[in-house]
Amino acid sequence: MEDHDKVLEQAALWRGEGAGVAIATVTATWGSAPRPAGSQLAVHADGRFVGSVSGGCIEGAVVVEALDIIQTGKPKLLEFGVSNSQAWEVGLACGGKIKVFVERVD
Repeated sequence: MEDHDKVLEQAALWRGEGAGVAIATVTATWGSAPRPAGSQLAVHADGRFVGSVSGGCIEGAVVVEALDIIQTGKPKLLEFGVSNSQAWEVGLACGGKIKVFVERVD
């Protein structure tokens, strides 16, 4: 089973249990980015997550945003890159840029 399928399967299981869930998807990358477009991360309302959008360097920031999105229902397009001071804070200092779309699963 592909990693992508495992992420979606776990998200479906969590939703089936009645939990709040968000999916984060890499929509674009430039330069040195650790995961390709299409990579996904599923986030449970309790903070658990499966999958990867960056090989670990921005997952924490994406999970924090996803928890907010689970509550508000308002999707967001997140951008991280070397020109963004937040990129250094979250560990994306490799010279790349990444866009991640995060949405609640209803």
